[in-house]
Amino acid sequence: MTADTVFSIAGTSVLPMWLLMIVLPKWKVTRFLVDYRVLPLLLSLVYATYIGISLQGGANFDFRTLDSVMNLFTEKDAVLAGWIHYLAFDLLVGMWMVQRNRTLGIHPVLMAPCLFGTFMFGPVGFLLFSLIRSFKKEN
Repeated sequence: MTADTVFSIAGTSVLPMWLLMIVLPKWKVTRFLVDYRVLPLLLSLVYATYIGISLQGGANFDFRTLDSVMNLFTEKDAVLAGWIHYLAFDLLVGMWMVQRNRTLGIHPVLMAPCLFGTFMFGPVGFLLFSLIRSFKKEN
């Protein structure tokens, strides 16, 4: 399977999970997928695979300077691994937010922008959730 195909599959695979968390967070299928972290675990396997491929290809994982990180992101397998990293961790943060909301009880209308923000802009959605959560007492 090509890196481009894996990129497309990985990106597409997270969309249904985000929709479930936004639209049907209390559905038992959603709860199962969130509680057992099914998709982030699968993405983690793909990530580990592409990190291994990058290392075998001679990628230099030097994170000490911005220039060295920029250089790393010129290698296709390393960029794919990085993208999957984003997908997996943003999804984990979204799942954590859904789980926390089971006790917080934030209205779905307020949760939707938090989750969408996390999906599209990672830390921005987390920040929004944290701000809303600061005004909410746990049940």
